[in-house]
Amino acid sequence: MDLFEKYKKEMLDKKIWAIVGVTENKERFGYKIWKLLRDRGYNVYGVNPKYSEIEGEKIYKTLADLPEKVEVVNVIVNPKISLLLLDEIEKQGIEYAWFQPGSLDEDVLDKAESTDLKFVYHECVYAELK
Repeated sequence: MDLFEKYKKEMLDKKIWAIVGVTENKERFGYKIWKLLRDRGYNVYGVNPKYSEIEGEKIYKTLADLPEKVEVVNVIVNPKISLLLLDEIEKQGIEYAWFQPGSLDEDVLDKAESTDLKFVYHECVYAELK
């Protein structure tokens, strides 16, 4: 089993997730992943400064605002935001990040590799759980 497969399995076994880039648009993966994880019994926090709530669930502006430490951050934002997010992930001591397709570029990859973060990319949580 390669490292990505190992990390994927470890992440899917974790139950406390943050979805950075959650949206109320039901057509977008920022909504679909948030909803699917919740429906599967995960404890999921939405993070997006544009919303205060979605479907009655509180949405948080930053990872630092979350009421408990999350185990996995699912990243569904553009690479410029992902790059900044890496600092916040490290500061919060979060061990795992799953970068959705489109959320990562060379700069993000280089920075992620320079940390102790366990991460995967180029794969979709939604597709993995469906």
